[in-house]
Amino acid sequence: MEADTDGTVAAWQAARQDVIKPQIEADSGKIVKLTGDGFLVEFSAVQDAVNCAIAMQGGLSASSLEFRMGINLGDIVDDGEDIHGEGVNVAARLEGLAEPGGICISGETHALVRNRIDVPFEDLGEHTVKHVTHPVRVYAIRLGAESAKPDIRTPLSDKPSIAVLPFDNLSGDADQDFIGDGLAEDIITSLSRIRTFFVIARNSTFQYKGTSPDLRQVASELGVRYVLEGSVRKAGERIRITAQLIEGASANHIWAERYDRKFEDLFVLQDEITGTIVAQLEPELGRAEYERVKTEPTHNLDAWELFHRGISHIFRRTKEDVLEARRLFEHAIERDPKFSSAHAGKAWTYAQDAILDLTDADRETALRAAETAVSLDDKDHFAHIAMGQALPPERQNDDAIAAYREAIRINPSCALAHSLLGMSLTRSGRAEESIPHMEEAIQLSPADPGIGPFYARLSAARFFLGQYEQAIEKGRTGIRKGVPWPGYVYMTGALGHLGRAEEARRAREDLEKARPGITSDFVRTHLPSVPEDYLRLLVDGLRKAGLTE
Repeated sequence: MEADTDGTVAAWQAARQDVIKPQIEADSGKIVKLTGDGFLVEFSAVQDAVNCAIAMQGGLSASSLEFRMGINLGDIVDDGEDIHGEGVNVAARLEGLAEPGGICISGETHALVRNRIDVPFEDLGEHTVKHVTHPVRVYAIRLGAESAKPDIRTPLSDKPSIAVLPFDNLSGDADQDFIGDGLAEDIITSLSRIRTFFVIARNSTFQYKGTSPDLRQVASELGVRYVLEGSVRKAGERIRITAQLIEGASANHIWAERYDRKFEDLFVLQDEITGTIVAQLEPELGRAEYERVKTEPTHNLDAWELFHRGISHIFRRTKEDVLEARRLFEHAIERDPKFSSAHAGKAWTYAQDAILDLTDADRETALRAAETAVSLDDKDHFAHIAMGQALPPERQNDDAIAAYREAIRINPSCALAHSLLGMSLTRSGRAEESIPHMEEAIQLSPADPGIGPFYARLSAARFFLGQYEQAIEKGRTGIRKGVPWPGYVYMTGALGHLGRAEEARRAREDLEKARPGITSDFVRTHLPSVPEDYLRLLVDGLRKAGLTE
């Protein structure tokens, strides 16, 4: 407007008349209102909204103006003149996150259109947006890029590689989701203990929950040869489970089975399904390994149910969910005091509180719970991870490293254990040794909603090795994936050391927005303990980027 008021107004009018209004009408949308330089549109079907946005951006590409667009699925309140509600607020925030000429959509929108609209989607991670309590999952539609449809990529490992999807709940009762989720989680854990297998982590496979994905696409996205899917229906005391093992490149069935049993037979069924998979993929060595490492953590179905309900909350990563998970784990312990994983889960909830300044009393509670978990079942990898997280600051390096190494020895496919081991090695001044573990974590859980910190930890290791370009690259990826403010620190420091003044200034400003009031002294006192030479390197880079003392 400052450069050419008349031309800008004319271009905006032309865009409305020639592209925006006709396309909205064609896709059965309703213009709620026009703002000074934007518009709000309502659709009865989310697929129409996405198709319309894509078509509009194509038509507007010839305009001298560039438009950002955001799409959300949610409830609204219509007062006859305007529409209101969180659904509208989130759409507005998504628009602000889009690139000029781009489209950003919410996770709910993505889940409904990903298999219906043939365009590439890029997961930008979770974002905290204004006036919305919980983080919002954001995906960008990459216009003009070739769609990444099946044609499986080279698997990430020479081992038999598999992704286990959450089992669909066919009971019609959402409260029964924990059965299918718990079944999938237990199968993942059992398979992960076998060193001859490469098993994708739970957080990556659970992104497909509630969808009907093309299994060839799943195999391609996760880099595996095989996919296990299934369904669960519980009626009274009976349960029906179907399971099928799919070869990813061809989508051919390798094995399929249906089980009709009493619900109390669930643990036997888990073992039967896992054993069959092992027999199909690695009939000799794999079966022997499976028999050696398999455990039976509890025979109490109530405790099992409470534990898996707790797990579903803990991965939502809000304070309220962490507290609810703790309550469920404590109830599971009441049902079965010898259930190691429930004690580990309880310890883990206190470790999550540590991010919010854990009190000494809570740290002691966490440590006791972790010690109990390990003493009850020293073959439970989750117990050793909880131990590493619960250890006091003075034991966070050597003792935590030992705990995470033991978790990996038990469960080589545990992405979280690899990432935490890498972090502890970096804190111990062994950044070079940490990198393979962090890269392994990303391979094991490439679509993890919480993958941002994985990249931030890798960025830190690269930074402390003086590999500033790689630190910037990994830092930017972490930021796109929704990493908290420490993820900005290493990228800013790296740009400062490289003398890229303008980029460093912008990165520093982003850091200051993510953590208002941040100074180099704050970084020195609030980042996890690292060797003094590492800390000097970081503070020096931040000062070069213009961060105040």
